[in-house]
Amino acid sequence: MWTILLSLVAALIVAVVALRVLSAKPAPATGSPAPDFSLKSQDATQVSLKDYRGKWVVLYFYPKDFTSGCTIEAHNFQRDQAEYARRNAVIMGVSLDSAELHKKFCAREGLNFKLLADTSHQVSKQYGSLMNFGIIQISSRHTFLIDPQGNIAHAFTSVNPSRHSKEMLAAIDALEKTRVEAGK
Repeated sequence: MWTILLSLVAALIVAVVALRVLSAKPAPATGSPAPDFSLKSQDATQVSLKDYRGKWVVLYFYPKDFTSGCTIEAHNFQRDQAEYARRNAVIMGVSLDSAELHKKFCAREGLNFKLLADTSHQVSKQYGSLMNFGIIQISSRHTFLIDPQGNIAHAFTSVNPSRHSKEMLAAIDALEKTRVEAGK
């Protein structure tokens, strides 16, 4: 009897794990249109990707407000805001945290760019950035550089929070240089 019950439990676990693996969505490919979305920000306004056409968008996914790596990454993006503005670029952070928690995080850390609340997990999933962390789900530390036409220009799936902002500025510069050279 116990053998049968143990076998059923094991089969159920395998089925649940397989379902999660098979339902995971891959990240959008470079050159493909960036999946559109509309999410609530820390100031309770709805933010839609389509509203930023004509600008470079640094869409970064991160695990959790108030954690060390996420705070370092956010501080560096905040420090470099003038450089992003010079490049006609905006920063948008996405995590599964609530808009209210984002508001507290922004107030405490002095952040003035948009942090978006993906409480339904759908946007993180669309961008292949939803991961299981034990029994909970979090957004993976991934970043998508979206060009002014709304296409994925580059996906960063291995991110060092300490260097990431400078890496994104360099990527925008390199892509702009290539675009200008191609236009000549």
